[in-house]
Amino acid sequence: MKFDRLLGILTVKFEVNRRTIGRDIDALCREGIPIITHQGTGGGISIAEGFKLDKSILTTDAVISMSEPVVIDFASHYKGNLTGKIEQIKRAVLEARLIEFDYYYDKGESHRRIEPYFVIFQWSAWYVFGFCLERHDWRLFKLVRLWNLEICDEHYVKREIPPEKRDFNARFTDDIKLVALLDPSEKHRIIETYGFECFTETNDGLRLEIGFTNKDFLITWLLGFGGKIKVLEPADIAEDVQTAAKKILSNYK
Repeated sequence: MKFDRLLGILTVKFEVNRRTIGRDIDALCREGIPIITHQGTGGGISIAEGFKLDKSILTTDAVISMSEPVVIDFASHYKGNLTGKIEQIKRAVLEARLIEFDYYYDKGESHRRIEPYFVIFQWSAWYVFGFCLERHDWRLFKLVRLWNLEICDEHYVKREIPPEKRDFNARFTDDIKLVALLDPSEKHRIIETYGFECFTETNDGLRLEIGFTNKDFLITWLLGFGGKIKVLEPADIAEDVQTAAKKILSNYK
């Protein structure tokens, strides 16, 4: 069961088709959420009157408690700030108003103004999807990198989103194919991030074969294992790890 998407049905609109929504509604019913459907003109789907969650996902505590022993906590180092951003963006989308914010990413810092369309939970993180007026194109912005968010007075006219822009997974192509040997003591870290399918156990250690999109992220990720990993392929990644390791060592001389 995709609980992250089921949770999204209770909070924000996700980009999924009608059949997927139908399956998710059935799953919500199995989880004890009293869903009622209304047929015909003016019909729709709703939660039975009187049903209450212990706490809303969008409270400052950012905790949801359901009938089963499941707790979802969105609290982070900046506590309720994430839920506040989601509330602001949802309001801006419903009112068709621009938002602006400071954005921090690998290329530096920038100030952006966008037409917001969706708040999305995907790849274990929250994003806002919209049309960026600075880049004149559709963009995804990670909420944890987005600060000083403000709703503008200006309204915007809804644009038609091109089909290829709706495929958010297309942004991550996994073009870098990593092959590496990892110390067995780090098996738990690989499993919790990439599962069992990404490695085989050999006499020399765990042989990893994983696809990556971002080279800088990959180098940082590899360095996090210290001396417990050895890159076999690609050769340029192995060289970059060596260069980074030498730079770290030089900082302590």
